[in-house]
Amino acid sequence: QVQLVESGGGLVQAGGSLRLSCAASGRTFSRYVMAWFRQAPGKERDLVAGISRSDGTRYYADPGKGRVTISRNKAKNAVYLQMNSLKPDDTANYYCALDPDAAYLGPLSSRGSRYNYWGQGTQVTVSS
Repeated sequence: QVQLVESGGGLVQAGGSLRLSCAASGRTFSRYVMAWFRQAPGKERDLVAGISRSDGTRYYADPGKGRVTISRNKAKNAVYLQMNSLKPDDTANYYCALDPDAAYLGPLSSRGSRYNYWGQGTQVTVSS
């Protein structure tokens, strides 16, 4: 059984930083794309950033560009999201997701339906 466990969320003031972590366990992965999505109350779940295990290429959705950095640790099957200059609009539940069928990022990587495995979510709240 594959498990994704997130950590690192919390309450932070606007302009502050947080680092989210996600570790996958339960199966040996030779390739995958891992990503962070977020969902605010009453809104759709949107991609924040994605990364390929194979070559480390990254993709950032517009809202976080320049403020977030996604990274990976292949040995630990872990992915991290460093978020800086946080804004109240960044308040959401952040989810880690894994697509075990993709070696590289592609046009479908922004779709939640692409990902087979999801974490339980970690809440990020940014106060003004």
